Amino acid sequence: MQRNIEQIDKIVNEIETTGSGYDLLRYVALPDLLGKDAPLILYVMGKNLARAQSFESIDQISEFFKKVGWGTLELIKEKRAEHIFKLQTRVITERHRLGIATDYRLEAGFLAAAMEQILSFQCECVDEEKPRKNFVELRVQHYR
Repeated sequence: MQRNIEQIDKIVNEIETTGSGYDLLRYVALPDLLGKDAPLILYVMGKNLARAQSFESIDQISEFFKKVGWGTLELIKEKRAEHIFKLQTRVITERHRLGIATDYRLEAGFLAAAMEQILSFQCECVDEEKPRKNFVELRVQHYR
Protein backbone atom coordinates (compact mmCIF):
# COMPACT_ATOMS: atom_id res chain seq x y z
CA MET A 1 0.00 0.00 0.00
CA GLN A 2 2.88 2.41 0.78
CA ARG A 3 4.23 1.87 -2.74
CA ASN A 4 0.85 2.88 -4.19
CA ILE A 5 0.80 6.06 -2.09
CA GLU A 6 4.27 6.97 -3.36
CA GLN A 7 3.22 6.25 -6.95
CA ILE A 8 0.06 8.36 -6.60
CA ASP A 9 2.08 11.25 -5.19
CA LYS A 10 4.56 11.11 -8.06
CA ILE A 11 1.85 10.82 -10.71
CA VAL A 12 -0.30 13.66 -9.36
CA ASN A 13 2.41 16.06 -8.23
CA GLU A 14 5.42 15.47 -10.46
CA ILE A 15 4.26 14.46 -13.94
CA GLU A 16 3.29 17.58 -15.82
CA THR A 17 0.50 16.32 -18.04
CA THR A 18 -3.23 16.37 -18.31
CA GLY A 19 -3.05 12.58 -18.45
CA SER A 20 -2.18 12.04 -14.78
CA GLY A 21 -5.73 10.75 -14.20
CA TYR A 22 -5.08 8.13 -16.86
CA ASP A 23 -1.80 7.19 -15.17
CA LEU A 24 -3.55 6.80 -11.80
CA LEU A 25 -6.08 4.42 -13.30
CA ARG A 26 -3.61 2.56 -15.50
CA TYR A 27 -0.65 2.13 -13.16
CA VAL A 28 -2.23 2.13 -9.70
CA ALA A 29 -5.97 1.33 -9.72
CA LEU A 30 -6.10 -1.36 -12.44
CA PRO A 31 -3.12 -3.39 -11.17
CA ASP A 32 -4.57 -3.18 -7.65
CA LEU A 33 -7.98 -4.32 -8.89
CA LEU A 34 -6.68 -7.06 -11.20
CA GLY A 35 -3.97 -8.39 -8.88
CA LYS A 36 -1.29 -10.75 -10.10
CA ASP A 37 -3.17 -11.40 -13.36
CA ALA A 38 -3.05 -7.71 -14.36
CA PRO A 39 -0.43 -8.10 -17.14
CA LEU A 40 -2.35 -10.89 -18.88
CA ILE A 41 -5.74 -9.19 -18.48
CA LEU A 42 -4.39 -5.89 -19.80
CA TYR A 43 -2.84 -7.67 -22.79
CA VAL A 44 -6.17 -9.33 -23.63
CA MET A 45 -7.99 -6.02 -23.14
CA GLY A 46 -5.59 -4.41 -25.62
CA LYS A 47 -6.19 -7.18 -28.16
CA ASN A 48 -9.96 -6.81 -27.77
CA LEU A 49 -9.75 -3.04 -28.23
CA ALA A 50 -7.81 -3.46 -31.48
CA ARG A 51 -10.21 -6.08 -32.78
CA ALA A 52 -13.01 -3.52 -32.42
CA GLN A 53 -11.13 -1.29 -34.92
CA SER A 54 -10.17 -1.76 -38.54
CA PHE A 55 -6.55 -1.33 -39.55
CA GLU A 56 -5.06 -1.60 -43.02
CA SER A 57 -1.63 -0.05 -42.40
CA ILE A 58 0.99 0.57 -39.77
CA ASP A 59 0.42 4.30 -40.27
CA GLN A 60 -3.19 3.85 -39.13
CA ILE A 61 -2.01 2.05 -36.00
CA SER A 62 0.53 4.81 -35.30
CA GLU A 63 -2.17 7.44 -35.74
CA PHE A 64 -4.41 5.60 -33.26
CA PHE A 65 -1.60 5.48 -30.67
CA LYS A 66 -1.08 9.22 -31.08
CA LYS A 67 -4.81 10.05 -30.87
CA VAL A 68 -5.38 8.11 -27.63
CA GLY A 69 -2.27 9.59 -26.01
CA TRP A 70 -0.16 6.43 -25.87
CA GLY A 71 2.71 8.14 -27.68
CA THR A 72 4.50 8.12 -31.00
CA LEU A 73 4.75 4.62 -32.46
CA GLU A 74 7.54 4.15 -34.98
CA LEU A 75 8.54 1.02 -36.90
CA ILE A 76 12.32 0.77 -36.43
CA LYS A 77 13.07 -2.69 -37.83
CA GLU A 78 11.26 -5.22 -39.97
CA LYS A 79 12.34 -8.83 -40.23
CA ARG A 80 10.74 -11.87 -41.84
CA ALA A 81 8.86 -12.93 -38.69
CA GLU A 82 9.13 -9.82 -36.53
CA HIS A 83 8.43 -6.11 -36.49
CA ILE A 84 10.15 -3.93 -33.89
CA PHE A 85 8.55 -0.66 -32.86
CA LYS A 86 9.62 2.24 -30.70
CA LEU A 87 6.96 3.85 -28.50
CA GLN A 88 8.02 7.25 -27.26
CA THR A 89 6.46 10.21 -25.49
CA ARG A 90 7.51 12.79 -22.95
CA VAL A 91 5.33 11.06 -20.34
CA ILE A 92 7.22 7.76 -20.78
CA THR A 93 10.43 9.70 -20.11
CA GLU A 94 8.87 11.27 -17.01
CA ARG A 95 7.66 7.90 -15.70
CA HIS A 96 11.19 6.50 -16.09
CA ARG A 97 12.75 9.53 -14.42
CA LEU A 98 10.41 9.30 -11.43
CA GLY A 99 10.73 5.53 -11.07
CA ILE A 100 7.01 4.90 -11.56
CA ALA A 101 6.40 1.17 -12.02
CA THR A 102 4.86 0.72 -15.46
CA ASP A 103 4.22 -1.88 -18.06
CA TYR A 104 2.90 -1.56 -21.56
CA ARG A 105 0.90 -4.79 -21.80
CA LEU A 106 -2.28 -2.98 -22.90
CA GLU A 107 -0.41 -1.30 -25.74
CA ALA A 108 1.40 -4.55 -26.61
CA GLY A 109 -1.85 -6.49 -26.85
CA PHE A 110 -3.38 -3.76 -28.96
CA LEU A 111 -0.41 -3.72 -31.34
CA ALA A 112 -0.40 -7.52 -31.66
CA ALA A 113 -4.07 -7.66 -32.69
CA ALA A 114 -3.76 -4.65 -35.00
CA MET A 115 -0.78 -6.25 -36.77
CA GLU A 116 -2.75 -9.49 -37.11
CA GLN A 117 -5.26 -7.55 -39.21
CA ILE A 118 -2.55 -6.17 -41.49
CA LEU A 119 -0.42 -9.30 -41.84
CA SER A 120 -3.14 -11.98 -41.67
CA PHE A 121 -0.90 -13.95 -39.31
CA GLN A 122 -1.23 -14.65 -35.61
CA CYS A 123 0.90 -12.17 -33.64
CA GLU A 124 2.24 -11.76 -30.15
CA CYS A 125 3.92 -8.67 -28.76
CA VAL A 126 6.45 -8.22 -25.98
CA ASP A 127 7.13 -4.84 -24.38
CA GLU A 128 10.52 -3.85 -23.03
CA GLU A 129 11.26 -0.51 -21.41
CA LYS A 130 14.47 1.16 -22.48
CA PRO A 131 14.85 3.75 -19.70
CA ARG A 132 18.28 5.00 -20.75
CA LYS A 133 17.01 5.59 -24.27
CA ASN A 134 13.63 6.99 -23.06
CA PHE A 135 11.35 4.70 -25.04
CA VAL A 136 9.53 1.39 -24.94
CA GLU A 137 10.40 -1.28 -27.46
CA LEU A 138 7.48 -3.35 -28.73
CA ARG A 139 8.47 -6.56 -30.54
CA VAL A 140 5.72 -8.12 -32.62
CA GLN A 141 6.37 -11.76 -33.53
CA HIS A 142 4.23 -13.19 -36.30
CA TYR A 143 3.57 -16.84 -36.87
CA ARG A 144 2.96 -18.01 -40.42
